[in-house]
Amino acid sequence: MTTPTQHAEQLSATTLLRFATAGSVDDGKSTLVGRLLHDSKSVLTDQLEAVEHASRSRGQEAPDLALLTDGLRAEREQGITIDVAYRYFATPRRRFILADTPGHVQYTRNMVTGASTAELAVVLVDARNGVVEQTRRHAAVAALLRVPHVVLAVNKMDLVEYAEPVFAAIAEEFTAYAASLGVPGWGSGGDPQENWCTAIPISALAGDNVVEPSAHMDWYGGPTVLEHLETVPVSHDLTACHARFPVQYVIRPQTAEHPDYRGYAGQIAAGAFRVGEAVTVLPSGRTSTIAGIDALGESVDIAWAPQSVTIRLADDIDISRGDLIAPADDAPAVTQDVEATVCHVADQPLAVGQRVLLKHTTRTVKAIVKDIPSRLTLDDLSQHPAPGQLVANDIGRVVVRTAEPLALDAYADSRRTGSFLLIDPADGTTLSAGMAGASFAVAAEPEAAADDAEWDF
Repeated sequence: MTTPTQHAEQLSATTLLRFATAGSVDDGKSTLVGRLLHDSKSVLTDQLEAVEHASRSRGQEAPDLALLTDGLRAEREQGITIDVAYRYFATPRRRFILADTPGHVQYTRNMVTGASTAELAVVLVDARNGVVEQTRRHAAVAALLRVPHVVLAVNKMDLVEYAEPVFAAIAEEFTAYAASLGVPGWGSGGDPQENWCTAIPISALAGDNVVEPSAHMDWYGGPTVLEHLETVPVSHDLTACHARFPVQYVIRPQTAEHPDYRGYAGQIAAGAFRVGEAVTVLPSGRTSTIAGIDALGESVDIAWAPQSVTIRLADDIDISRGDLIAPADDAPAVTQDVEATVCHVADQPLAVGQRVLLKHTTRTVKAIVKDIPSRLTLDDLSQHPAPGQLVANDIGRVVVRTAEPLALDAYADSRRTGSFLLIDPADGTTLSAGMAGASFAVAAEPEAAADDAEWDF
């Protein structure tokens, strides 16, 4: 019989880490991912044979490990990453879902997609080029999305003769930029439990410090990339967050077996709900009590994120898809004026006065862009005032007026219920990814930059 301690160890050994790679063009992101898969024995034989065959046909003696993720024909022809490639692999210590994101400036929006659900971002830097604008852009996106952990992987150390001063200079420059973003607790190597972000010198092509420690950098005493990925603390405890339940579907069978059944189905976004708990339905503000919770066809007394359940209330309230159920004593504020930071991902600009759809959890409402107060300049993190519009890959502040009230949390409090999308009502194109509340630019003041509480969620 499994003891509670053994059960906890088993859960710890199989925790899931979602992480994304990012960096400038040709920094070696896909090669790093390929090296991780290859050296951790996570590549099937037929996959490796296909890569070896494709590499030989291109005149390469050694297999091009980047081809393990760059699967599109255009990617292989051009030697670049265009779309986000997701890969699953596992080691005895942890399971992983990784997103290999593009490096080109015009594909920065893809990095937003890959990092939006990530718990860790690996930002690659070419040791020969150091920190470039795209490096700063990706660091800023990771900070905006409040990715809990960041790894600075200084790649191609073999091309700078594994020189420690080169690595140290890049780590110092990146650290200074990250500090201006309000990111707490940076460090180079050391105990991953104590560092929010870690700098690691690597050679993805040669395999140095990716899975196995490098024999060429005895001056580095920190973890390899895989060791850090396996040991970095990951919290999936959404039960400590504000409880939120977006209603996805109303179940009203009206059958002889269930003549009076009325349930509200969906996935718990955060927190936990209990039978007998007083709740508020938003945006109406009506209150009731949880009469029952059904999960997998059975009644339960408690349910927590991210379970999909059906909640039954003691009172008959007009509830439909898009409504939010929250504890009566911990309900979010309802507003029609949304102030947020957005990453613009569409080719068409986002302009003041533009009519859009705003999708928040399961609710979609009409809205209008009332103002674009500023656009972020990534070089010095200054705010360019009143740009009038945002173009593809821009990051800026917006004020949106919605036709109906919304129950939004601040993104700093909840990544799930503090995020939203702006959508073109004409063709359904996603225009911008939004994060409600203050951006990292507000948190980058000296006092706030040292306050780790800004990053608790």
